[in-house]
Amino acid sequence: MDFPAFFDQIPTVSLREPLAVFLGASKSGIFTYCYADAVKLAGHSCPTVAGAYLMVRKGLACLYEDELPERGGIEVCMRDGRDQGTTGVIAAIATLLTGAAPETGFGGIGANRRFARRDFLCFDEPINGIMALRRRDTGCGVILDLDVTRVPFDPEMRILFPKAVAGQVDEAEEARFAALWQERVARILLEHADDPELVQARQWKMPHPGRH
Repeated sequence: MDFPAFFDQIPTVSLREPLAVFLGASKSGIFTYCYADAVKLAGHSCPTVAGAYLMVRKGLACLYEDELPERGGIEVCMRDGRDQGTTGVIAAIATLLTGAAPETGFGGIGANRRFARRDFLCFDEPINGIMALRRRDTGCGVILDLDVTRVPFDPEMRILFPKAVAGQVDEAEEARFAALWQERVARILLEHADDPELVQARQWKMPHPGRH
């Protein structure tokens, strides 16, 4: 596809997917996701999609360190309601990468619901951050927050943005708006991918592993 060239430079996210091995979809069970996968899911590339991708990436690194994360073995908690602001977009990216799903997710195989992912994604949770991830095997959790103001828009966007939103730009201005928009996304994903002030992570201590 004709994605911007910088997409190829963005760090990927690899996980082990045991369900794929069990049902013969993959011998190794190793799934590698790239930012373009998140863009295909969301239908666009923006600071929110980029931030969600980086938050999950950071959360998995905190929980698993050098170990390969297990897709389907992670719970995701969202602070806000599913229909509030950009919560739904962020949650969709989290589902893509972790497998955690709301009540519509895969219910599992057999009486013990093996490989289930249903109800592993929850909203309106009392957490001090946009999102939290928790390992179901150990109970270890991490709270994640995002501050995209660390990477401001180009000053030219002060004029272009309202005109573009109102549909009052010509062809050249529209192309310039799109270029500047993706330039900011590129800076977020390439220059600030590991910026601890862009994606803030802190340990989330829980009394018991796994809520379900």
